[in-house]
Amino acid sequence: MAHQEITLAGIGIRFLVAILLVFISYNPEGFSYFHWLLNTQSSTLAVKLFVGIALLIVWVVYVRATFSSLGGLGIFLAVAFFASLLWVLTYWGLLPAGSIRAVTYMVLFIIAALLTVGMSWSHIRRRISGQVDVDEIEER
Repeated sequence: MAHQEITLAGIGIRFLVAILLVFISYNPEGFSYFHWLLNTQSSTLAVKLFVGIALLIVWVVYVRATFSSLGGLGIFLAVAFFASLLWVLTYWGLLPAGSIRAVTYMVLFIIAALLTVGMSWSHIRRRISGQVDVDEIEER
């Protein structure tokens, strides 16, 4: 199987899917799966369950890929990087820290960015170092 190179478009698509996943699941505007689930007057439970399972599948794909490619230390470093970046931007006055809504958006953005890095990291590492990540398969 040929290795495909990572492109900015590929990272952008991964980020777009991650940001959609995060903001469809929850957002401070009240138009999310979380808010829809809490609304007992809309739709049937079957539809909510179906949509919830579909969201869960996408979350599992992104989270497993992130844990697999970054590992515990990598996730810690990525969270530290994005959190410190937000701190710097807040310190410089580019992001408002006094608003709960703004902080919520910042946290949601960090989650999407972390998932994007997790989905892209194996490709990026291969491009930087020439090393290929493979999953170990046990032979019986």
